[in-house]
Amino acid sequence: MSKGKTILVTGGAGFIGSNYCRYVLENHPDYRVVVLDALTYAGNLSTLVDIQQKYAGRFQFYPGKIQDETVVCGIIRAEKVNYVVNFAAESHNDRSILDPGSFIQTDVYGVFTLLDAVKRFDVERLVHISTDEVYGTIDSGSFTEQSPIEPNTPYSSSKAGGELQARAHRITYGTPTLVTRCGNNFGPFQYPEKLIPFFVSRLIDDKKVPIYGSGQQVRDWVFVMDHCSGIDFVLHNGALGEAYNIGSDGELTNMEITHRLLKLLDKPESLIKHIGDPRGGAHDKRYSIDASRLKGLGWKPAYEFEEALERTVKWYVDNQGWWRDIVASPDYQAFVARFYGKYLGEDL
Repeated sequence: MSKGKTILVTGGAGFIGSNYCRYVLENHPDYRVVVLDALTYAGNLSTLVDIQQKYAGRFQFYPGKIQDETVVCGIIRAEKVNYVVNFAAESHNDRSILDPGSFIQTDVYGVFTLLDAVKRFDVERLVHISTDEVYGTIDSGSFTEQSPIEPNTPYSSSKAGGELQARAHRITYGTPTLVTRCGNNFGPFQYPEKLIPFFVSRLIDDKKVPIYGSGQQVRDWVFVMDHCSGIDFVLHNGALGEAYNIGSDGELTNMEITHRLLKLLDKPESLIKHIGDPRGGAHDKRYSIDASRLKGLGWKPAYEFEEALERTVKWYVDNQGWWRDIVASPDYQAFVARFYGKYLGEDL
């Protein structure tokens, strides 16, 4: 195992990034973690308070965008960064339909900026966090790392663009890149625009939750700490230039997830509201990835789905002060009104 490394975690004030910081600091006691985050609507310093208090001597935060070459290069140089793990991204499909340009800026150009800095300063490894959505949709079977990249939304296409930048840099310059692709994450500190925290935060207040169509869209659900352990495994054991699927065989429909949430919160089915699909034909019917390659190298998920979901719901019930400030914010209110207002009406 590598000793005394410094990891730059971009997007580390976000949901998965902040949980990855916790994972690294807890499991690599000789590592330092440096976070770069633009603190957009989905990046929140409140996700890092416990880390800053517990690991003050091994943790450093910098505000800034990954598109900013001066900031990125300055941090890598000053902090003597060994590894970069890139979570920084615009990451919500619905928002990508409303504002696709910002996704290109961060998810494509931002990745290019990171890659160029990694090359210039001889960083040992860069792990680019991608998504299973770059594969598109699949009716049967599962996507492997050799499946074609066929994204169907502005978000997934921007993530595919970042991946292709990483591939090109590896082939052209020998830049030490790795890519991971994972399914739908859930867990503590997830911004409440994503399905599980969106629904939980509304159900707690007895507000209706919107289900697109019949709710039969299938997603591969992964507890965030399993995703983090998979990323860390790839960082230390993956072959440079390769992509790895991270999954826990947690395929469920959106309706199945909703019924589990209703049961855990003891809420009635009358709070479900079926709506038209605002994404139209861009709403992929099924995602499914085959993670056997990574599991064959020795990684495996540690959490059972039901246990992890119950733990997640309990966190949102017990930490309402964290998400209530978010859902009351003008940005959040405007997003929900713009995207769901005509369906939810007074239940906004």
